[in-house]
Amino acid sequence: VQLQASGGGLVQAGDSLRLSCAASGRTFNSYDMGWFRQAPGKDREFVAGINSGYYTYYADSVKGRFTISRDNAKNTVYLEMNSLKPEDTAVYYCAAVRSSRWSTPDYWGQGTQVTVSS
Repeated sequence: VQLQASGGGLVQAGDSLRLSCAASGRTFNSYDMGWFRQAPGKDREFVAGINSGYYTYYADSVKGRFTISRDNAKNTVYLEMNSLKPEDTAVYYCAAVRSSRWSTPDYWGQGTQVTVSS
């Protein structure tokens, strides 16, 4: 599976962004898909996930502001980010995992930068 993330950019606090992650291959439906982020000087952290049954998971820091979704017909997973805060600034990565094992993704996308100014 190859993953291509896009949609990052520079926004102001309170703005919204939608990230997309397009996957290659015909096995997309069988993977759980997640978004992770890494801020400068910090470890990569889990942000949101959606399993093959469309059940969603969120980090507490983004719950209520971010929404993950997937379109299996387009082999794409999305992350809708609202009410963005400066602390959301990071490189965002999409990942494909098996059985919701979010700590050990099988495949990573290349990352897209999100910068939120105050």
